[in-house]
Amino acid sequence: MNTYVVTEQAVINAPLGRVWDVISRTDRYAEWVAGAIEVTDHHGVATVGRTYAERNRTLGPLKTDSVWTVREIEPCKRRVDTGTGFAPLRNVTSVFEFRPLQSGDGRETTEMIYQVEYTIGLGPLGDLLNRVQEPSMRSAMRTSMTNLDRLLRSESSTTAR
Repeated sequence: MNTYVVTEQAVINAPLGRVWDVISRTDRYAEWVAGAIEVTDHHGVATVGRTYAERNRTLGPLKTDSVWTVREIEPCKRRVDTGTGFAPLRNVTSVFEFRPLQSGDGRETTEMIYQVEYTIGLGPLGDLLNRVQEPSMRSAMRTSMTNLDRLLRSESSTTAR
């Protein structure tokens, strides 16, 4: 079985505390996670050991149901969840890491590192499958972080009025 790690990072134009508030809410994933169509079961604020479920887009018109378990939380620093329902990907682990930054004009921003680890069986065919799916996974991860940034900016402009 081959193990793969895909990592993307972005700067989110919001303070770390605000970013953490949104990513900690399992019920809000469909608002910013690129592949999530809807959250079908959740527990609100992420809690170690608890699960949440999503309906997800996969390749093309295909959809799948996934179940995630919150494995690790270091508030405002790191969150680790494991997921099932993404065949042929197995042992899927999603890791979000955060670091506060200052923009050039003194505003608080947040560096977000989004990493997905997984295995694919199927021997050499797994490597070929990964070469096909990894670019779309990277794109979805970047889109998710862009969506999160937009969501936070839209909410801050709404509350600033």
